Amino acid sequence: MSHGADRVWSVTEHLESILGQLTPLEPIELQLLDAQGCVLVEDATVPVALPQFENSSMDGYAVRVADTQAATGEHPAVLDVVGDVAAGGGELPTVRPGQAARIMTGAPIPPGAEAVVPVEWTDGGAGGGPVTTMIAHSLDPAGASGEVRVHRPAEAGQFIRARGSDVAAGELALAAGTELGPPQIGLLAAIGRSTVTVRPRPRVVVLSTGSELVQPGEPLGPGRIHDSNSFTLTAAARAAGAIAYRVGAVTDEVETLRATIEDQLIRADIVVTSGGVSVGAYDVVKEALSSFGGSFGEDSEEAGGHVEFRKLAMQPGKPQGFGRIGPDRTPLFALPGNPVSAYVSFEVFVRPAIRTLMGAPSVHREVVQAACVTAIDRSPEGRRQFLRGHYDRTTGTVTPVGGSGSHLIRALAHADALIVVPEVATSVAAGEKVDVVLLD
Repeated sequence: MSHGADRVWSVTEHLESILGQLTPLEPIELQLLDAQGCVLVEDATVPVALPQFENSSMDGYAVRVADTQAATGEHPAVLDVVGDVAAGGGELPTVRPGQAARIMTGAPIPPGAEAVVPVEWTDGGAGGGPVTTMIAHSLDPAGASGEVRVHRPAEAGQFIRARGSDVAAGELALAAGTELGPPQIGLLAAIGRSTVTVRPRPRVVVLSTGSELVQPGEPLGPGRIHDSNSFTLTAAARAAGAIAYRVGAVTDEVETLRATIEDQLIRADIVVTSGGVSVGAYDVVKEALSSFGGSFGEDSEEAGGHVEFRKLAMQPGKPQGFGRIGPDRTPLFALPGNPVSAYVSFEVFVRPAIRTLMGAPSVHREVVQAACVTAIDRSPEGRRQFLRGHYDRTTGTVTPVGGSGSHLIRALAHADALIVVPEVATSVAAGEKVDVVLLD
């Protein structure tokens, strides 16, 4: 235990001291789909214009403007169809005066054509009135020849996508620092990138401690409870952008716990434990990790690293541990065992750490101000309280869900926000504005 054990730390001090020790992971090159959820570390520029050629935005007929100027429903322009132009097709027919080419969406504009008339403005080559669709080429190969009647005049450039109208060559496609979701992955593919340099998603190992814990699906004996924390925290780590591994529950034995953690360091950028950090006789996380030696924030040369346990001015989540352990000084978060305490602690401390290692543009959750619908009668003076709540975006209000107990996991499952009652407040009146951390 270090010299800071008796000090009470504020939430802000504890978080800043953690993030101050962390730097983003080293960049790696990944295949596009492997880079989903990662953060780009280089600007991605467009090598060639998109689209690379003029193409049609409609299924219809490529025409010359002069040939359709006088077209009406009663007196349609009758044009000779000189061929089909399909997306990805081969040689293009030339459209000369009095001619048209049947064209599909995305297909290049053939030489001589100045506009596209949608098929709905024509008889589709069927010799009657306006049609709503083309007959499939496989059913009517002759549709690429013969005549077409155009019932409305076309304007120059109509339904033609200009070359480079999406992005021009050399233009910035995605800036460094962009988090890659499905649309960004699609854009990179569209500009021809097969790999990309990103910061990898952090690997987070999650384990619970407690001899009373039983895995879900197994029967409960006397005094036993199901291990929910390792599932909650693993899911939370994934939601934050990490690759998470759930180890499950470890019994309350110091050597077993220490050996388990040491075994996991090979695949961990962060280790998260829950339970065993308070002041009880069986709080083995404290006992196992305090013996690593060194003090929080110091560059210890000892092989084991160092972990410090602190008392924080927060509720829930007063007991917290953080340190750097193992040969790579892997960050370890020792969170309280109560389910709500563990989750709130994760949101406040671990999630920003994951986002920092990712190099993410947004490290913190969005915080908004909202009117609290019902009064909060009591909040401990000098401690920042986090209460579960439901936020209504339409009205800009938040409603507390459940009580303040740190074991009320059902209330947590029905909440989508954390209501923050500051250290100086001992209550919140109905209608009073509070800070709200949005959880989704």
